[in-house]
Amino acid sequence: MKFEDYRLCSELTDNLRRLGFRKPTDIQYKSIPPVLDGDDVLAIAQTGTGKTAAFAIPVIDKLQYKKERQTRKDGIKCLVMVPTRELAMQITGVFEELSRGTLVNTFCLHGGVEQEKQIVKLQKGVDILVTTPGRMFDLISQKHLDLHRVDTLILDEADHMLALGFIKDIKDVIRHIPKKRQTLFYSATINETIKELAYSIVYKPVRIQISPKDPVARNISHSVAFIEMDDKRFFLERLVRENPDRKILVFVRTKVRAERVLKAMGRVGIEAMTIHGGKDQEERFETMKKFRSGENKVLIATDVSARGIDIPGVEYVVNYDLPEEPENYVHRVGRTGRGKEKGLAVSFCSEEEKPTLKIIESFLRNPVKELEIKKDDYGATLDFSEEKPNDWKALMREQEKMEKQAKTEGKKKKKRKKKK
Repeated sequence: MKFEDYRLCSELTDNLRRLGFRKPTDIQYKSIPPVLDGDDVLAIAQTGTGKTAAFAIPVIDKLQYKKERQTRKDGIKCLVMVPTRELAMQITGVFEELSRGTLVNTFCLHGGVEQEKQIVKLQKGVDILVTTPGRMFDLISQKHLDLHRVDTLILDEADHMLALGFIKDIKDVIRHIPKKRQTLFYSATINETIKELAYSIVYKPVRIQISPKDPVARNISHSVAFIEMDDKRFFLERLVRENPDRKILVFVRTKVRAERVLKAMGRVGIEAMTIHGGKDQEERFETMKKFRSGENKVLIATDVSARGIDIPGVEYVVNYDLPEEPENYVHRVGRTGRGKEKGLAVSFCSEEEKPTLKIIESFLRNPVKELEIKKDDYGATLDFSEEKPNDWKALMREQEKMEKQAKTEGKKKKKRKKKK
C-alpha cells in the first residue's frame, strides 16, 4: 500500500512525496485508518518505527478538512503532550513539515524560555499544540491557555512520561479538555502501570502492538565489551579516533558523569558536547542543532535529555554506562539505525555492572553479543591514548572539583526556588 491510497488532502500528499514518504511503516499502516475514522488508539511500537508520522498524518488531514469548511476562528483542536522539550520541538518539526501549504498551524510550548512571546502566539490562534506539562499548566493557571475545544488528545512517549513522574499531570489535563474526544496513546514499552493508565483515558481503543521477538530493531548491530570502569575513557577515545567521520552518541548515567567524560575527551583533544538537565534551554537547543548538522560529531547525553529524540545519521551509540532501567537500553540503541538505516551500538560493561547487564538481557529475552577484547588489544588501547592512564591523582582531584561544583549548583537552585 502507498500513501496515495489513503486519499489524503492534496497538500499533505505532496508533502509526503517531497519528504520521501512512499510506503507506510507497520505502525503507520495500522494507525492511520483508525485515527482518520475517529477511533481511540492504544499503540505500542519500538523506537524508530515512525510513530510520530503515524498520528501526525491523519490528524493534519482531518484538521485541514475542518479548516476548509470553518467559518470562524476556533481554539486548539489537537493537544500533544510529551515528556521533554527536545521531543516537543522534534514533533513540532514533523507536524510543520507535513502540514506545509495547508491551513493547519502547529505551535511548540515548553519551559526554559520567556512566556510572553508564547502567550502572543497562542492569542493569534493555534490548531495543534505540542507541549510539555510544566509550561502548559503554568499558562492554564494564568488563564492564557484554554483547552475546551480540544477534540484530539495525543500522549507520546507515555512510558517515559510515567518514568518522569508525570502521571498526575496526565490525569489533570483530562479535567481541562472535553470528555467527548479522540485519545491517541503511544508508547514504546508496556507494563501494568502503563496499561492501567491507558485504559483509564481511552474508550474502546483500537489496540496496535508492533513488537517483534527482539525489542531492538533488526538493522541495529549491538554488542557489549567488558571494560574496567577506569579504562572506559580510553576505549571511547579510541572508538572516536577510529571513526572520525561518524556521528557518535554517548550515554552516561548522570550530568556530573557527562561533564567528567567531556573533560576526559577534551584532555586528549577530542571535541565533544554534553546535553543534560543541568543545561538551560538555549544551550540544549544549540547543542542539538550542532549535532544534527554534523558540526559536532560526538554528543554525551543522559537518558532524560535524549530519550525519544530522532537525530538523523547517528551511526554509533555508545553506552558508556549501562542504563539502570532495562527499557532504556532499547531506547538508547534505538537512536541509531533509524528507519531503513543500519546502526551500530556498543555497551561498555565493568565488573560492577554485570548484574545490570543480566537484567537487560532478561528484558531482551536474549544475550547481548560479546565483543571479545584480547589482552594484547586491551593493553594496546591504553597505550593508544594520548592521556597517561595511571595519572590517578589528577583524576581524583578533577572528580572532587566536579562534585563540589555540583553541590554548589544544587544549593543555588534551592535558594532560587525558595525566593520564588
